[in-house]
Amino acid sequence: MHEFHLYATYAIIFWTIVAFVSERFSIETVSLGCLSAILLLFGVFPYEQANGDILDMRSILAGFSDPALATVIALLIVGQGLFATDAIDGPARFISRLGGSSKNLTIFIVIIAAGLLSAFLNNTPVVVIFIPILTVIAAQRRYPGYKVFMPLSFMSILGGMTTLIGSSTNLIAAGVADDFGVFISFFDLTGMGLMLAVIGGLYVIFLMPRMLTERTSTIDRAKTDRGTQFIGEIPITAGHPFVGIASKSGIFPGIKDLTPRILLRRDVPFLPPFEDITLSPGDTLVVTGTRKAFSRSLAHGNAIADTDEKSEDREAAEDAQESARPGPGYHLAEAVVAPGSRFAGRTIQLSGIRARFGISVLGVQRKSRMARTPLSEIRLEPGDTLLLGGNYEQITQLRGDHDLLLLEHSAEAVPQSRKAKIAFAIFFAIVVLAAFEIVPIVVSAITGAALMMATGCLTMYQAVRAFDRQIYLLVGSSIAMATALDSTGGAALIAQGSVDLLKGAPVPVILSVLYLVMAGVTNVLSNNATAVLFMPIALNMAHGLGASPVAFASAVIFAANTCFATPIAYQTNLLIMGPGHYSFRDYLKAGLPLVFIVWLAFSLLAPWYYAL
Repeated sequence: MHEFHLYATYAIIFWTIVAFVSERFSIETVSLGCLSAILLLFGVFPYEQANGDILDMRSILAGFSDPALATVIALLIVGQGLFATDAIDGPARFISRLGGSSKNLTIFIVIIAAGLLSAFLNNTPVVVIFIPILTVIAAQRRYPGYKVFMPLSFMSILGGMTTLIGSSTNLIAAGVADDFGVFISFFDLTGMGLMLAVIGGLYVIFLMPRMLTERTSTIDRAKTDRGTQFIGEIPITAGHPFVGIASKSGIFPGIKDLTPRILLRRDVPFLPPFEDITLSPGDTLVVTGTRKAFSRSLAHGNAIADTDEKSEDREAAEDAQESARPGPGYHLAEAVVAPGSRFAGRTIQLSGIRARFGISVLGVQRKSRMARTPLSEIRLEPGDTLLLGGNYEQITQLRGDHDLLLLEHSAEAVPQSRKAKIAFAIFFAIVVLAAFEIVPIVVSAITGAALMMATGCLTMYQAVRAFDRQIYLLVGSSIAMATALDSTGGAALIAQGSVDLLKGAPVPVILSVLYLVMAGVTNVLSNNATAVLFMPIALNMAHGLGASPVAFASAVIFAANTCFATPIAYQTNLLIMGPGHYSFRDYLKAGLPLVFIVWLAFSLLAPWYYAL
């Protein structure tokens, strides 16, 4: 019966990997299928472990409460909070300027910086730092998203190989080695680790991006950020940020992103170029800009969220000015005026859109040339695209409406720029607490996610959207596989089989084959489990062969960190899976060659470096 469980577990793992690689089924479907198979195997046929305990369902499902999974989900929510407040926009622009006009150089600087930092900080918080920065930089530079995130993760792993504190795996493995009398100091890994990092880094930076399959990512969605122009208007009220801006050389230098088309002052139009004009309360600017430009203008309080109705009432004006900085629930969306719509032929001011749906019309996009006229006086035509603003619940009322056709997935929250410092402070605290191990990273990450919502940087709806069900199911089912493999003795059998296979072989060959076996196991089991499982085996082999125990201990550490071939192999691989929209096959396609490159480099250099 024990052999039945063992071989059945091997079969489930094999077919799960085949299903992931084939991409015929979604990650969620394969993960659920794998989990169901394991639950059925050990539920219908109970398995008694070596210690006499029955492998129960609680142990198999423990992956769904795993701290690593909770950390990843919480960090995704924190990252969403950074985007929702534009907190990373400033640092990203600063780093972007370091690369000058070359987008490749900018990306290169970021990835190399991540690798260097990973040598002195745990590589997980390093990747957490650079994901939002890299997202903004790549969007600004129009660099394909799928080409940047996997190199970020892999370079941080390679950098983490170079010192004792580069990753948690190094520390755990060193602790096990110390129990066997082999002490590994801070820089004992640096020489060999640096050589492996440089060799692997050349592949990661110059070859790997060419091997990845083009996919739509968060960056690519940001790049489609509507180069099309909307026409809208901005009423200049008392206290408005534009009050007092004077024209120079025919333009208003203090107005960014939006382009003034006409200035209305007491119903008298002024056309560009604007000469010797200072904006004052009561003026109305008719402007054009992209959707992103209107979003930023709203975020900074430069635009008024309500352009649908005008009132001379002082209280109404104060309410409008207060709404110039919408709350975290305020979204922008696009809708098309349908043929035969009741709104066709009506002006926006008298259309009744706000009265009916509770949303504001902030801009209009028309394929034909639009005259310079106030937004409120534009008569709508079928085919016009409206830029709408309102709470998410109000916008969703348009679904199924036959007069305004909502463009699904166009709803995006307006950045809460005034909360940027709060969001960045929360993020910085998470990184510092995790990097210096003041508290476990799972504690700081979950607390940070809660603070993002408590401080208004993020709404509950935005937090829910940040939750990645693919990662959740993938990690849970993968840990179930690893639990089954470990409990049935499958992992130990692989380790013992490799030892038996190597009897009588030269020391360099033994070390090389042992490294390759561990590199394979670490991509299915886990890097920490691989290190703990193989460290005693490797040290016993070293003593038996009379070889350097440091060489064998280092081989375990480097091999356990060679986790590039699957998303489940390491936490940073999971972190970049969502932003890059990578599939399981992408990791195999781009990561498996790196596994062999690092293995070959170690096999060739280790005998010389450790004098074997």
